[in-house]
Amino acid sequence: MSEVVYEETATMIAAGELQSFVPFGREHCRNHPNAFNLQLRELQPASELWASDAAAGLVGSLQEVSLQERERECWQLRKGCMGVKEECVEFEEELYVAGNVVVWSQGSRTQASSVYKAFTVDSPVQQALWCNFNVPHSKKKEEDVEQSVCIVQSSCVNVHSVTGKDFISPLPFQVSKAWATKFGLLLERKNEGNDAHLVSPGELLPTVFSMLHPLDEIAPVVCKPTGMFEGSSVQYVCDTSMKIVFTCCKPSIVVSYDTVQGIHSVWTLRNVTNDVKAAGTPLGGMASGFLTSHLRNISRLDSPAGSGPTGIYPGMGTRIMTSSPGSLSKTHSQNISNMAALSRAHSPGLAAPSYSSAARFNASFHSSSSRGHHDVIPSPNNTVTDSILVPEMEPIIPDLCMEQLWSETLTAGSRREMSSQASKVFLTSDVCENRYLCFLVESHQQLRLLKFVESNDTSQLIFTSVKTIAAKDAEPLPTIDAMLVLEACGNLVLYTGVTRVSKVFVPGLLSPPFGLTNHLPHLSLAVENVSTPTKAGSILLHRLDEVSDVMPSPVTGVKGHHIKHNESTFLEDYAFQPAAPSIQSIRDPVSNRVTLKKTSKNMVFITISVFLLRSVLVRKCLQAIRFILPKDAAMKVLVKWYNIYNAPGGPSAHAEWNLFVTCLMTLMGYNTERLTWTRNLHFEGPLSPVIAAKKARPSDGGSDEDWESLLGSHYHRHINSQSTCGPVNNSKTCNPLINDSPLLVDSSALLFPHIAALFYVLHLLYQELQLDELQRAKASSLVCLLQQLARDLHLEKYVDLYWRDYPLLIDVTENCFIEQALIDQMPCLSILRAEPPCVFSWLSGCLRSEENLPFPYLPGICQRTRLLVLVGSMDWICIMCWNVSHCGLHSRQSSVVKSSTEGLAEQLVVWLASQGFTLKDLESVPFGVALPIREAVYRCREQPSADWSEEVCVLIGRQDLTKQAHKMTLAKSKTVSLSLEPPVTTEADEEEDGMSDIIQEVTGLIWSQDLRVEEVRRLLQSSRHVRVNVAQLPEVSDHEYIEVKENKLLQLCQRTMALPVGRGFFTLFSYHPVPTEPLPVPKLNLTGRALPKNTMLDLNSGNIDVPPNMTSWPSFHNGVAAGLKIAPASQVDSAWIAYNKPKSPELANEYAGFLMALGLNGHLTKLATLNIHDYLTKGHEMTSIGLLLGVSSAKLGTMDMSITRLLSIHIPALLPPTSTELDVPHNVQVAAVIGIGLVYQGTGHRHNAEVLLSEIGRPPGPEMEYCTDRESYSLAAGLALGMVCLGHGSNLIGMTDLNVPEQLYQYMVGGHRRAQTGANRERHKSPSYQIKEGDTINVDVTCPGATLALAMIYLKTNNRSIADWLKPPDTWFLLDFIKPEFLLLRTLARCIIMWDDILPNTEWVDSNIPQIMRGNFDPSQDINEDTMMQAQVYIAAGACMALGLRFAGSANSDAFECLYVFARNFEKTMSFPNQTGFYNLQTGLSMILLAMSMVMAGTGNLKVLQLCRFFHKQTGGDMNYGFHMAHHMALGLLFLGGGRYTLSTSNSAIAALLCALYPHFPAHSTDNRYHLQALRHLAVLAAEPRLLVPVDVDSLKPCYALLEITYKATKWYDETTVDLMAPAMLPELHLLKKVKVKGPRYWELTVDLSKETQHLTDILSRDGVLYVKLRAGQLPYKEDPQGWKSLLATTVNHRHSGVKAFKPEAISTFTSEPTLISFAELFCKKTEGMKHDIQVLFSAMLYECVTQECPEMLPTYIAIEQAVRALRQGDLVQTFSLWQLRLVVELWDSRMQRAPSDRPDTLLTSEFLPVMKNAVDVTLDSWLRGGKVPEVPVFSQRVQLGTTVLQHGLIRTGTL
Repeated sequence: MSEVVYEETATMIAAGELQSFVPFGREHCRNHPNAFNLQLRELQPASELWASDAAAGLVGSLQEVSLQERERECWQLRKGCMGVKEECVEFEEELYVAGNVVVWSQGSRTQASSVYKAFTVDSPVQQALWCNFNVPHSKKKEEDVEQSVCIVQSSCVNVHSVTGKDFISPLPFQVSKAWATKFGLLLERKNEGNDAHLVSPGELLPTVFSMLHPLDEIAPVVCKPTGMFEGSSVQYVCDTSMKIVFTCCKPSIVVSYDTVQGIHSVWTLRNVTNDVKAAGTPLGGMASGFLTSHLRNISRLDSPAGSGPTGIYPGMGTRIMTSSPGSLSKTHSQNISNMAALSRAHSPGLAAPSYSSAARFNASFHSSSSRGHHDVIPSPNNTVTDSILVPEMEPIIPDLCMEQLWSETLTAGSRREMSSQASKVFLTSDVCENRYLCFLVESHQQLRLLKFVESNDTSQLIFTSVKTIAAKDAEPLPTIDAMLVLEACGNLVLYTGVTRVSKVFVPGLLSPPFGLTNHLPHLSLAVENVSTPTKAGSILLHRLDEVSDVMPSPVTGVKGHHIKHNESTFLEDYAFQPAAPSIQSIRDPVSNRVTLKKTSKNMVFITISVFLLRSVLVRKCLQAIRFILPKDAAMKVLVKWYNIYNAPGGPSAHAEWNLFVTCLMTLMGYNTERLTWTRNLHFEGPLSPVIAAKKARPSDGGSDEDWESLLGSHYHRHINSQSTCGPVNNSKTCNPLINDSPLLVDSSALLFPHIAALFYVLHLLYQELQLDELQRAKASSLVCLLQQLARDLHLEKYVDLYWRDYPLLIDVTENCFIEQALIDQMPCLSILRAEPPCVFSWLSGCLRSEENLPFPYLPGICQRTRLLVLVGSMDWICIMCWNVSHCGLHSRQSSVVKSSTEGLAEQLVVWLASQGFTLKDLESVPFGVALPIREAVYRCREQPSADWSEEVCVLIGRQDLTKQAHKMTLAKSKTVSLSLEPPVTTEADEEEDGMSDIIQEVTGLIWSQDLRVEEVRRLLQSSRHVRVNVAQLPEVSDHEYIEVKENKLLQLCQRTMALPVGRGFFTLFSYHPVPTEPLPVPKLNLTGRALPKNTMLDLNSGNIDVPPNMTSWPSFHNGVAAGLKIAPASQVDSAWIAYNKPKSPELANEYAGFLMALGLNGHLTKLATLNIHDYLTKGHEMTSIGLLLGVSSAKLGTMDMSITRLLSIHIPALLPPTSTELDVPHNVQVAAVIGIGLVYQGTGHRHNAEVLLSEIGRPPGPEMEYCTDRESYSLAAGLALGMVCLGHGSNLIGMTDLNVPEQLYQYMVGGHRRAQTGANRERHKSPSYQIKEGDTINVDVTCPGATLALAMIYLKTNNRSIADWLKPPDTWFLLDFIKPEFLLLRTLARCIIMWDDILPNTEWVDSNIPQIMRGNFDPSQDINEDTMMQAQVYIAAGACMALGLRFAGSANSDAFECLYVFARNFEKTMSFPNQTGFYNLQTGLSMILLAMSMVMAGTGNLKVLQLCRFFHKQTGGDMNYGFHMAHHMALGLLFLGGGRYTLSTSNSAIAALLCALYPHFPAHSTDNRYHLQALRHLAVLAAEPRLLVPVDVDSLKPCYALLEITYKATKWYDETTVDLMAPAMLPELHLLKKVKVKGPRYWELTVDLSKETQHLTDILSRDGVLYVKLRAGQLPYKEDPQGWKSLLATTVNHRHSGVKAFKPEAISTFTSEPTLISFAELFCKKTEGMKHDIQVLFSAMLYECVTQECPEMLPTYIAIEQAVRALRQGDLVQTFSLWQLRLVVELWDSRMQRAPSDRPDTLLTSEFLPVMKNAVDVTLDSWLRGGKVPEVPVFSQRVQLGTTVLQHGLIRTGTL
C-alpha cells in the first residue's frame, strides 16, 4: 500500500492557496451614481473618465446590475504591458463589460485593483476588447503602436487609445464579433439570414472586414484558399458558413470553423500584395445589376434603424455621401484633433457613413478605380438622385488577405463525429520549446493539439501533427510553458505540450468524500511507511519510472524490471476522483494564474508553481541536459524533476542540489542508497514530500535554541565524524544495510544510454563554474558527481583532473559496474577518451605559445568559457561549438583571426564590450585569467578613443567619458548641480536683486582670490534704495536743502535706471524657472535715504521737476534683464508666458521687456499665435516693440513668412500703396524695420533690400509725418539693410541695378535726392510743410545708417576700394564738412571692412588718424584746434572700437594692453576737457571701455572692473543716463553670463554688436532720437558659451584641471600649444585643433576638433560640463595646488625607501578613493590582531597599487598572498588558487621573453611576484625533501601531493 501512496504523491503537485475571485468591474459598478448619470445621458452621449480610485464616479448612464442581468456581464484578463516600469512587479488588467459601461482596471498581488479608465456609451455594449493599431511614423520607416480599447456597439465602434485619443467609427452593418489582430481590427458581419433573398447563387456579400485604423475606411478581407481552390484567384471572404473562432498577433494567424463541413482551418493574416491592389476587386465578374438592385437593401437590413420604407436613416433625407479618390499609402493625418474626430462622429449625419460604406462595398464588386482614404464627408447640398450615385462610387481596395495554411482532414465515417465547433482555441508551448495550437472541442471533451514550427526565414508556419487529449476544459500557462487541463472526472492535470506532467492538488477544493471507517487506517499506514528520512528520497526516486504509467501520454516511459505496474490506485479511485466534480470550467489565464468556475457558480483563482529554481547550479545543469538530450528524453527528465521539485512540501533551498543529484543518478540507473556519498546527501534534510507537507511553516526569525538543537543533532555528529562529500571508510561495517554484491548500474534506466553525453556536458559546465568566482563554490558539489561518472566510465584522465583540483573530495575506492560493451555503445565516448578539456591548462598552453586544440563549449550555457578562451588566445582564436542532432554530438570550428598585435588591447576591449562584458563580470573572473584583460583595460584607459561607445568607457573605468556620453544623450542631467541648485543666500534682500542665480561653485573657482563677483552684484543692483549724502551749508535753507537732496537723488536715479541693461548681461541664461511659479522680477527702486538721519527721499514729492515717463524705458530694460536670466534649455511654454502677464498696468513695460528677452533666448517661438495677436491689438507701444524684436530674434535668418507678415503690417513701405494707412508709433516702426533685418539676416533678399535702401533716405511727409526722430528710423533701415546683405560684399546677386554701394555712398556724403520709384512714388509725392530739405539729401539723418550698412555689407571682405570711400578727409577744408561723430563711424566701418589689417597695437590705431593731424602744424594755417582735437578723439575711438570687435571674446593680451593705454590717456585728458569737450571725451572713453569689455568678455578682468567702478561713482555734472548705460553695459559684458559666456566674432555676432553698441547713447531715459534703446540688448545674440568647467565624476563637483589647447596654424602664427587651468574660457572653436585634459592629476582626455566640433559644442552648450576622473594617489588642485602632498612626490624624495616613507594612516591626504581609504583603515594600521609582517605587506600592496595607478589590482595582490599563506600553513583544500598563481607567473614569463631588456609590459612590475613564486617553490621543495613541514592534518598530504604535481609542471593528466 505504501508504494501506491508514494507513487500518487510523486505525481501530484500542489497549487497555491485558494482565493475567491470577483471581477473588479462588478464591484466598481455597484457604487455607480445612477440617478446622476441618467440626467447626464442627454448632455454627454459618450465620454471617458480617468478615475483615481476604485470608487470614482462614471459619466454616462448605467442601470443597476441585477441578478437577471448578471448573465450579460463579461470580462477578460491579461498580463499588464504598460503603465509601470520594468523593475516593478507584474500586474494584471481587467476589461469588464456590463450594460453600457466598460471598466478597465489594473491591479497586482501587492497592490489593490483600481480603475485605469472607464467608459459609458449610448447603447448596450456588444463587445469590448483590447486592440493595437499601427500609426505610421512621420520620420521613421517603422510604425508606432497605439494601444487602444475598442467598444463595439450596434451602430459604431468607439476606439479609445491610452494616449487620450478618441475615435468613433460608424459601422455599415451589424457586427457579430470583432477580433484583434496584428494589423488592427477584424469585423465579422452578422448574417441575418436575408442574404439568400438578396443575391443569386454565387454572388454573396463579404462577411469579414478589416479596420486598420479608426480613421480608415472599413475594407473587406480577401482570402487565398488551398487544396481544391488552388487554381482559383484571390476572392472575398463571402462564405457565411465560415466563422472565426480565434485570432493571434504573434504569429499572425486566424482560426476559422466551417459550420457545414465541420472542419477547422488555420489562415495566416497578412497585408495584400501589390498585384491584388492593382487588379482592383477580386470578384470582377459580378453582374452590374446586382449593385443597383441591392444597394439600399443591404443598408436597410444591416442597419439598426433600417425600418424606414426607403432604408435610409431617419433624419438623413436625401443626403448623399461622396468622397474623393485618395492615396493608397497608409499615412494618417496627425493634426486631426480629438475634438474634430468626436464632432465628426457626432454630426447629425452620424448614420450616413453606414449607407455610403455599404454602397461602396457593393460598388467595389465591379469597379476598379482607386480607394478613398479615411472617412467620407457629408455633402448636404447635393440632391442628385439615386441613379446618379452608382457610377460615382469607387471600390474599396482590400487591406488584408487570409492565406490558408492548414485544415482538418475528415474521413467519411467521422464526419458526424467531428462536426463540432471549438469552444476555445489558444497557443501553448512545452518545456522543449515545441509550439502547439490547441482546439478545445467541448462537445466531445477533446483537446486537439496541432504542432507547428516556423520556417527557416520565419516567414511561414509549417503544421506537422495533431494529438488529442481527453479534456473538459483547458487554459494555457505561458509563464511555465504548460497548460492546465480539466478532465471529465473533475481532476486538474498539468500538461506541457502533449506530455502529462502531474495532477494538481488544490487545497480546500478537492477533499476525500469517503468515510473514515475503512480507508483512513490504510492511508495513515501508508504515510507512516514512507516517513523515514534516510529512505524517503530514494524510494521516491525509484518510483519515478512509474509516473509514466498513470500518464495518458503518447510518450511511453522507460520502466525498470523490478517495478510493479498498477492501473488503478487507492488515491486515484477515491481521493482525487470526487463523486461530484466541483470544478465546472477554467478561464482567464494570466501568467501562471487561472480562475476556476465551480458548480456553485462561485469563482476562485489558483496559482500554479513556477519552475523557479533557487539553486543556480541545478538550473544550469537542467539547461545542459535539455541541450544535449533528444527532445523526448529531455521532456521526460524535466517533467519528472518538475514533479519532484513541486511536490507538496517540496525541498528547501539547501536540499535542492541533493535532491537533483539523487534524481539524476536514479534516472541514470544508479542505486543511490548503496553509494556512500549519495547516501550521505540524505543527511541534509528530509526528502519525503509527505513529511515535509505536514510540517509547519518555519519562522523567519532565529533563536539560540536553534543553534543548540543543531549542535545536538545526529547530522552534526555525523558531519564531525566524516566529510559530507569526502572519502569515507569503505569497510563492510560502515553500514549494515550494504551487502557484498557489486554496485550495478541499471542499463534499462531512462538516461543510461546518455550517461557519457551527460557526463561531458556536465564537465564543460564544471569548467564554466571554475571561471566564475561567485559560482566556483558550486563546482565542488558538481565534482563529486563527475568523479563517480568518470570512474564508472573508466576515464582515468578525468579522474586525475578532478583529483588535482579537489584532492580532499575524491574517493578512489568506490566504483559501480557498467558492462564494457554497453559503454562502447554510448555516443561521445571517442571524444571522452581524448585529453580532458581543462580551461586553465588550455590558457596556460596559450601563454607558453603551445598549439592547443579547439576548446569545446555549450552555446548559451558556457558563455564565459567562450569569452575567456577567446581572450586567452590573443593572437589566434579558435573555439569549438557543440551542437546536437539525432545521431549524437557533432563539432564545428569557428575561428576569428587577429591580424596583428598592434592595437590588440583596443580591439580586445571593444570586442569584450560588444559581447556585454562589464566591470562587474571582470571582478568575478579568477585573478589569473583576468590579468590579461586588466592589462588591456589599463592600456586603453590611458589613451581612450573619442569614438568609443558608452559600454567601452564603462569597461575601462573611465566614468568621466561614460558620464559625458550619457549627458550627451539626455537633455539635462539631474545629478550635476551647476545650473539646478542656486546658491544659498543669507540676506533676504540679496535674493531680490535678480543676481542670486549666478553659480558660485564655478565663479569661486574662476575668481578664487577675491570677491569681484560680489562687487559686481553691488554695482549692478537696483532693487535697494541709494544713499544720498549732501552736506547742508549754513546759507542753505531747509526747503532748498530738500531740493538739493532730491536733485542729487535724481542724478543717482539716472544711474539706477541705466543698471538693468548691464545686469541682463551679467545674469545671462543663469536661471531655470519653475513652471508653476512666475518669474521673479527685481523692482527698480528710485528712492533714497538721506544721511545721516536716514530719512526717506522720493522724487514724487513735487519739490523738483521730474521728466514725465522717466521710468518707462528703464522698466522695459528691467523686464529684459529679468527675462534674459532664463536659460535656453528651460521648460517654457505658451501658458507659462501668459501666466507671467501682470495684472497691474504699471508693470506692462516690464512685461514688454520680458517678451523681448524670451525672443532673445529662443522661447518666444512657443508663444501661441493667438496670444501674439492679443498683445499687438492692445496697442501698447512697449509691448509691440518687445514682441516684434523678440519674435524676430527668435527667427533669426529663417525668412519666416508668418513673422514677415507680422512685421510688414507695422512698416508702411512694405504695404501696398492702396492699403489703409495705419497709425503705427514711430518706435514700433523702428523695431519692425530692425525685425526685417533679423529675420532676413544674411539672405540677400532682393525686395527687402530695395525697400530698406530707400527707407534710409525716407523724406519727411506733410503734416508732420516722419518728421520726429528721423535719425533712429534711418539708422534702423541702414542696420537692417546691412543685416540682410551681411557679408555679401560685391556678390549681391540680382541687385546690380540697385547700385547699393553707390546709393549708400550718396547717403553718406550727400548730393541730390534720387527720384522715388515704384510704390513709394505716390507715398512721398507731397513734401513736408515743416522741414525744408529741398532736393538734397540730409546727411545728418542718413549718414550713420548708410555708413554702417556699407560696413556690414562688406564686412571682412578686405575690399580696399570701398574702404577708401570711408577714409577721413586729408585736408582741413573737407574736414570741416564732417561731423566729428561721423568720423568715428567711418573709421569703424573702414576697419571692419579691412578686417585682416587690424593689428593689436597702438601704432595701428594711430595709423588711422590722417597725416595732417599728426606732427607739427603750420601756425600760418587757419586750423580750428577744437575740430582737430575732436576729430582725433573720435577717430581713435572708432579704431579702438574696431579693435574690440576684431578681438571680441579672445582675451588677447596685446589688444587689451593697447586699449588700456588709450583708456588711460583719455582718462588723463578728461582732467582738461576744454578744447575737446566733456561730451566728446566721455563718448570716446565709453567706446574704448566697451571695446575693452568686448575683448575681455566673460573674463572679469580686474583693470576693466576698476575703470567701470570708477565711472560708476561719477554721478554729477554732465554724466548723463546714456554714459551710465555704456559703463554698466561694459561691466555686464565683462562678466557675461556670470563668466560662462563670451562674445563671438562671426558675421552675425558683429552685426548684433553694431546694433547694440552704436556710439550714440541716449541723453536721458526717454531719448530714442538717434537710436532705439531696446536695441541695446541685441548684444545677447553675439554671446556664446565657451567656458569649460571640469567636474569630478566621483564627487560631481567643479574642480581645477590642466588643459592643453592646440591652435590651428594661420597666416599670423604657426600651430601653437598653450596650457590653461580650467575652468577656463576657450578660444573660438574654429581656431582650435585639439583640446586635451593633461595629467598627471587626472586621466587624459582628448577632443579632436580637426574632425568635428559638434561634440565640444554640445558640451559647452550644456553649462560646459566636462567630466574628469582623478587618478589614484592624486589630490585635486584645490587641496594640493603644488602637488607636494601626493604619494608620487613621496616616491621621488624617497626612491629607495618608498614603503617606509609611506604612512597608511595619512592615506586620505593623497587619495580620495573611498575603497583605498577603507583598506588602509582596516588592514594597514597597527591593531592587536594584526601581525606586523602582514601589516607591512598590506601597506606595500597599497603603495604599489597607488603608485602604479591601478587600485583595482589590490584584490589580485591579496589573493596571491592568501594563496601562498594557505599553502605554507597547510590550509589549502583545493589547488584553484595555485592554478591562478601559475597563470600569473606564466604571463610574467611571456612578457619577459618578449621584452627582456625593457620594462615588462605588465601590471605586476615590482618584486612582489618573484617573492611569492619563490615562497611557493621553497614550501614545495621542503615537502619533497621530507623536511620540516608545519603541523598539518593527515589528510593534507593529498593536497601537498596535488599542489606539487600542479606547480612542477606535471600537468598533463595520466602521467602519474
